[in-house]
Amino acid sequence: MTLETLKNSINVLAEKVNAPKNLLPPINCIQEGNSVELDEFNNLYYVISERGDVERSLMMDLDELLYHVFSDITFIMSMHFELNNRKDGQDVRRIMFQKQEELLGQLKNEWKDKVKKEHDYILGYAPFQGRQINRE
Repeated sequence: MTLETLKNSINVLAEKVNAPKNLLPPINCIQEGNSVELDEFNNLYYVISERGDVERSLMMDLDELLYHVFSDITFIMSMHFELNNRKDGQDVRRIMFQKQEELLGQLKNEWKDKVKKEHDYILGYAPFQGRQINRE
């Protein structure tokens, strides 16, 4: 794995979902927010830095790292989408979850399935409020 390969992998996927450049994580440059690290042993880390606290998660492979990166990116994108498509009286997560699943599905069907399971888990303990819709 090289830095160039890592950058290219992120950029190619970002292009597929039209991810804004400002949402892409910096590589080997820790700053407030999320970043990616590739160390001298080719270990990949997803780093979350918030108010001085740094959490470094070792990823098993590039696919796992990219899932985490794009799960976060598509979550932010889906929040913006929901803000522009809000429906009165409807739980905001309905639009957000659907949009995030759609975006991740454009990248990889397995990622769509994975985030859908995460959403279903959340809805198991915190069901939608407001009108109900069918989830396929």
